[in-house]
Amino acid sequence: MDIFEKCYAPSLAGELKEKGVYPYFHALQSRQDVEVTMEGKRRIMLGSNNYLGLTIQPEVVEAGIKALEQYGTGCSGSRFLNGTLELHLELEAELAKFLRKPGVVTFGTGFQSNVGIISALVDRHDYVICDKENHASIYAGCQMSYGKMLRYRHSDMEELERILQKIDDKNGVLIVTDGVFSMGGDIAKLPEICALAKKYGARVMVDDAHGLGVLGEGGRGTASYFGLEDQVDVYMGTFSKSLASLGGYMAASAEVAEFVRHASRPFIFSASIPPANCATALAALQYLEAHPELPERLRDLSLYARKGFTNRGIKIRESALEAPTPIIPLYTYETYWTLEAAAEIYDRGVYVNPTLPPATPEGEALLRTSYMATHTEALLDEAMDIISDVMVKRHG
Repeated sequence: MDIFEKCYAPSLAGELKEKGVYPYFHALQSRQDVEVTMEGKRRIMLGSNNYLGLTIQPEVVEAGIKALEQYGTGCSGSRFLNGTLELHLELEAELAKFLRKPGVVTFGTGFQSNVGIISALVDRHDYVICDKENHASIYAGCQMSYGKMLRYRHSDMEELERILQKIDDKNGVLIVTDGVFSMGGDIAKLPEICALAKKYGARVMVDDAHGLGVLGEGGRGTASYFGLEDQVDVYMGTFSKSLASLGGYMAASAEVAEFVRHASRPFIFSASIPPANCATALAALQYLEAHPELPERLRDLSLYARKGFTNRGIKIRESALEAPTPIIPLYTYETYWTLEAAAEIYDRGVYVNPTLPPATPEGEALLRTSYMATHTEALLDEAMDIISDVMVKRHG
């Protein structure tokens, strides 16, 4: 059998292209902003994770330009060898101060961060327990580890406890959860998770890719939002969302960070973050520290959009209805209707992300909308009018 046989077989992607509803790889011709030029037309951007709008902030852009001029385009090596810049150390120190964790390790991407952290910490005879709606990178990290992965239904604390009860005290346990769930926009039940971890001797890791810059004191994330910074053992985060760059990090105790630094294969055997990315992430973090009003503005706009959609008759997932996060899922349920709606909304000048199984449960396809602190109410009203016209027309 030819291993490439599957590559030539009919595919869903090909079918969707033929029907004119293929939703991926639309090309941008402008900066990532609240309004973009995409395939020659103005679109309101409701599909970006640029939550604080810092990709075009002049101080952040200038920091990247200066780093290119000083250090060149890349590091050409692992952090272990020739790939550590003073910039990497400055960024890690600034993150440690901001997150109030003494140990920070930076990775090339957010995906690589989860893979690198989990695969280093979870060894043979260890267990890693995951919420079923965790990000795919968490599952990749679990698969790369030598431990056993167990899953509980989304935010089901009773099932989590039943799983914990069955694990022998001799085994190490790491509970891993998204802080803000990337598709649903709801927040993990972190107080309950931390209480169960304490009861059963487990450790807690939070993927705060969508929590940093969004929740907590000054945007410090989900643990800060709940006042549980001392009860979460490991934070993971990314620079590609609120911090307007590329890369990722872990924050933990100095000892845990040092262990991961010397045991994580994705960290050891990958080139380090390029200078411009490192500098822009650092500048964005410093800008966030100087402007704590940005997460507050983001929360206000997100709640404005939630109310706006609800008033226009659009159904939002109940667990996300009151969540102060910039991710609002609009349920469309059926796969083809989701794609048709996304295509029509796109043609009318608004970009949203259609989200289909397996990224959602069967029968729960949705349009994922996301918001920036730099949106305006007028722009959101324009976008919501278009979206509701398309969606209500279908069911009206």
